[in-house]
Amino acid sequence: MKQSFVTGFDAAGAALRNPDLAQSMYEAGAVVMDKVLLTLHGEEHRVRRLLEFRVFRKNFFAYYEREVFPATLRATLQPYLDAGRASLIEFGYRVTINLTADFAGIDRPAGTVGETEALFGLVKTFSEGATLVHSKRDPLRVQAEVRSALAALQKEFLTPSMARRQALIARLAAGEIDEEELPRDVLTVLLRNEDKIDLPPDVLLREMAFYLQAGSHSTSNSMAHAMHEIFTWCDQHPEDWARVRRDRLFVQRCVHESMRLHPASPVAWRRPTCPVTLKSGDQLDSKDRVVIDLAAANRDQSVFGADADEFKPGRRVPQGLFPFGLTFGTGVHACLGRDLDGGIIARSDVDPATHQYGLVTLLVAELLQAGARPDPRDPPVADPNTQRQNWGRYPVEFKI
Repeated sequence: MKQSFVTGFDAAGAALRNPDLAQSMYEAGAVVMDKVLLTLHGEEHRVRRLLEFRVFRKNFFAYYEREVFPATLRATLQPYLDAGRASLIEFGYRVTINLTADFAGIDRPAGTVGETEALFGLVKTFSEGATLVHSKRDPLRVQAEVRSALAALQKEFLTPSMARRQALIARLAAGEIDEEELPRDVLTVLLRNEDKIDLPPDVLLREMAFYLQAGSHSTSNSMAHAMHEIFTWCDQHPEDWARVRRDRLFVQRCVHESMRLHPASPVAWRRPTCPVTLKSGDQLDSKDRVVIDLAAANRDQSVFGADADEFKPGRRVPQGLFPFGLTFGTGVHACLGRDLDGGIIARSDVDPATHQYGLVTLLVAELLQAGARPDPRDPPVADPNTQRQNWGRYPVEFKI
């Protein structure tokens, strides 16, 4: 097998957009990622993406950000404020788990802390299974844990969630309820369109697990990276401590700059579906692999400047490019949740009161307003179970 490495920004973008290159990063994590939206290709991917995209509308993102998420954020944060400290990764998962469950279509009928904790544990397991290619643990053990977690998700959450939605869909067909009374989530969309897509029960189960882990995993890690970069920046620029507590537009720029430096997946793997020639001139066939180095592409000095390796929230990027680079991908496999996590890029005439900042910025801004600082008695540590440059624990304390 030949491997072709792509590191430049323009070449990486071209490779991500190439319709003859299929996703291959998650083959090792097939136990949870086989045939989910992210790993599909071609017509099958197009049909399912168009269906599920009905949930991911900007007006719905804005509704969640302004109406739903603030209450969830305050309720989740308060116990940590009462304790005077928190671990960022744990907090990030807990505050996003209900939101991602809402989008996926997983009900929590009991509404108890124990129920949320159970879902939290399952999602952590799915996240490790999805990124198995970078895991340092025994893959057979991880796969067994994922299978057990999938069975629990099916029994405790998915089966009752499906039953409620199927009953509502039947009532809609009978004219007993209006369209607006149906849940707006991925599961409802898929159940209403079962005749249009091939979605066996095991694939539907993995699709739900994928949505649960993708939202919580990437959001939590992005938040922790952004907090670390802001802490470091403000220690070097103490005049900005006050600014990050009051100026959310500045915080969003910090978050976008951190996202550029720390893409959720540092590399993307692609497999040619037919003979292809890359922008570099490399010729490959279906036995080969294209390794797209997103971390390197996002630090391309010809695009982001001679100081591209540095965190610089005031950085100007070329017109037409996102400040977070290729972190959310591009082309048909671009992340559906980009605007939910990253918000909308602010224009010069933006109204801060109505701007959509994205969930990561809201998390970071709320923590900073609460006086979050690294806990000097308990320094952060990297995640020991993965090759990815993620934090395993990042303790903070709250000091106003």
